[in-house]
Order: sequence, then C-alpha cells, then structure tokens
Amino acid sequence: MSVEPSPQSEPRSPSPRLGLLPMIIFGSRWLQLPLYLGLIVAQCVYIVLFLKELWHLSWHAIDLTEQQIMMSVLALIDVVMISNLLVMVIVGGYETFVSRLDLQGHPDEPEWLGHVNASVLKIKLAMAIIGISSIALLRTFIEAGNLGSNRAGFTETGVMWQVLIHLTFIASAIGIAYVDKLGDSGTRKQAE
Repeated sequence: MSVEPSPQSEPRSPSPRLGLLPMIIFGSRWLQLPLYLGLIVAQCVYIVLFLKELWHLSWHAIDLTEQQIMMSVLALIDVVMISNLLVMVIVGGYETFVSRLDLQGHPDEPEWLGHVNASVLKIKLAMAIIGISSIALLRTFIEAGNLGSNRAGFTETGVMWQVLIHLTFIASAIGIAYVDKLGDSGTRKQAE
C-alpha cells in the first residue's frame, strides 16, 4: 500500500534563474513601494482632516443651521470616500503590481482582493471617483440657493463645469468598463 505525498509536503520546484536584465526589470516593481507608503501617509492626513471636521461639527452643532450641518456631514462622507479610494489604490495596487499580500484565510481580507487585477482596479477606481464627484456635486447643489449672492462660493458657470466634469467621469467609467468587457470577450473567444 503506497501513500502518495500530500501536495503540501511536496517540495516546490526552484524558480528559473533570471538573467541580469530581466532580474533588474522585474525587481524595479519595488520602486513603487515608497509611493504606496506615501499614500499611507496621505491616509493619515485624511484621518486628521476627518477628526478636525468632526470636532468642528460636534462643537458647533447647536449654532449651525440644518444646511450647514448637512454640508459638514457631506464633507465627512467625502473624506471617507477619498480614504476608501486610497485603501483600494494602496492594497489593490500593491497586490497587483508589487507583491502578493498572502491574506488568504485572514478574517479581515477584503472580498474584492481575491479577484483584483489591473482591469478590476481601474473600474473600482473609476466608480470611487464618480462617488466622490457625486458628493462634491451634491454639496454644490445644496449651496445653489446662494447663487447670485455674495455668499455663493461659485458661479452658474462653475456649476455647469462641475456637472460636465461629473458627466465626463461617468462616460469615462462606462468606456473603461466597455473596453474591459470587449477585452474579456476577445480573450474568451481565443481560449475556445
């Protein structure tokens, strides 16, 4: 009776030796590490900004109007959405372009991380940017009652440009998703 070794006990075959130039090119992916560490510092800055906004809202809630409270809450949501975008770029970008995080089985592993690649990351980032733009546009629409007065922080032309930029983000996201879908269907046809 022979016992087959389990796949876990089989020794891994050594990876092929790379030549000097391919090794340098492949190793250059680690040059992105300082960029991701810098985004972690930016995340810390957003934490400070969030706490500052939250402190201001909490401390002055009695003196603020409903519109001012709504604007403060939208500012908090905006900070959170940008922070989420940073997390997606840091974790997804590092996993996709630098090195595996080996989080399989970790209880806090993000659900989307298991199937992240450059295409998925682009679409997720485009959707996050649309969300951030939507919050900014909503803040503008709430303040639109002040148009024409000296309290307005923008003009009618400024509102128009914000809407056009937001629509451009939406069109870009649809274009990215469509091109990605075309690429997937082309890859499937070649596999058949």
